[in-house]
Amino acid sequence: MRVPRIHTGQVLQSGSVIELEPGAAQHLARALRMSAGDRVVLFNGHGGEYPSVLERAERKRVEVRVGERRDGVEASPLAIHLGISISRGERMDWVVQKATELGASELTPLFTERTEVKLEDERSQKKLRHWRQVAISACEQCGRNDVPDINPPAGLREWLASTRAERRYVLHHRASDRPAADTAPASIALLVGPEGGLGTTEIAAAEQAGFEALALGPRVLRTETAPLAAIAILQSRWGDM
Repeated sequence: MRVPRIHTGQVLQSGSVIELEPGAAQHLARALRMSAGDRVVLFNGHGGEYPSVLERAERKRVEVRVGERRDGVEASPLAIHLGISISRGERMDWVVQKATELGASELTPLFTERTEVKLEDERSQKKLRHWRQVAISACEQCGRNDVPDINPPAGLREWLASTRAERRYVLHHRASDRPAADTAPASIALLVGPEGGLGTTEIAAAEQAGFEALALGPRVLRTETAPLAAIAILQSRWGDM
């Protein structure tokens, strides 16, 4: 069986014994039916991972002896901040999960002119916690040791004003440009709109904020497909793919 990778919010120190959080403990003891002596890999998002051994495995309590730190899969040299209009149902979960697997360093859900999802304060916080857990689970699966920042939902203009990336791109199918193969930037901001695309005034606002218009080819991609294709291309050109 593949050795499970488990994220914890605790400080990890070789040789110490820690009690895992309830969700992780139940997953190991009840879902995977692991027992004392079985191996896991722990990481806390601060770099490196720790091959470890279960010391105790009960239904609601799992203790792990932390092993020696190793580097494992570290962050991509290209920091990609994805700003994407919030989509309905599982499509947003899909984007968070796959963007994490592809190495995006940060994601901000956006409210745009054509965003159909309405999030009040309580529901917004619940969604944010959910998306952050989706990102953590994706890191556990893909071997990544750094967890991307999932920011609270923001308005488009607020996000445009706060973005400080070295290169900035706005995706829309009417653009004709593609990313030039010039000197590799250290950071990129990538803006993707909802189904139906960004409005004309929104595209103009992005361009005024320093965003370059970018197309990915002749086909019109869905809002959950476009950012993943773009991230893969950018990682291939300037990152670690």
